[in-house]
Amino acid sequence: MKRRFYILLLFGGTFIAVKSQIVITTPYEFAYGVSGGGTFSSVMFMPRVLQNMRPGATIGITGRMTMGKNVGLQLELNYVQEGWKEKYEDENGKPIREFHYSRLINQLQLPFYTRVQYSLAGNNVKGFIVVGPQIGYLIGESTKENLHGATPGRESTQHNMPVEKKFGWGISGGLGMEIRTGIGYFLLEGRYLYSLGDIYSAKREDYFSKSSEQSITAKISYLIPVR
Repeated sequence: MKRRFYILLLFGGTFIAVKSQIVITTPYEFAYGVSGGGTFSSVMFMPRVLQNMRPGATIGITGRMTMGKNVGLQLELNYVQEGWKEKYEDENGKPIREFHYSRLINQLQLPFYTRVQYSLAGNNVKGFIVVGPQIGYLIGESTKENLHGATPGRESTQHNMPVEKKFGWGISGGLGMEIRTGIGYFLLEGRYLYSLGDIYSAKREDYFSKSSEQSITAKISYLIPVR
């Protein structure tokens, strides 16, 4: 039911965005630039795998079109490091620090956002909200661990399973602040991604019934306006 809700939200938001673009036709402003930042990610497994958020990095390019004063569309292509980092505890909940396992998943992600902006301090400082669908493609993965074959009382089936589904999709959104200067626009923002797919097959006969990624991203962007 939760997944169906996100799918309906995704298509409903896209419909509203398209309808808004038809109504708002002028003036137009284009901007393009680069971005970079950090990610914190995990994978929602069922059966559950105890985890901490795994840190990573992201870098990408951005193009956006603003129509009117408040509404626009934004397209990005980002290289993103995601994955998961496992947590080990004893029966009393104390961390077992001698064990470590983390999986790095390198992806190319293509988000397509509806963007709504509003003034915070005149025309030079604006707040904004972005929301929309995105797709991703696995370009590589790697593992760091020191278990040496041990399974310290935790789920370990995933250790011997490479990612099975290279294509992913989901919905993401966030908010931020934009400062406009004579040399361009500087943006600071935070985002959340909820994957609507799984990294492993989730058929009845498969081990994991759920293995969907989620991540939090903080990034800085620099855009050059083109009028």
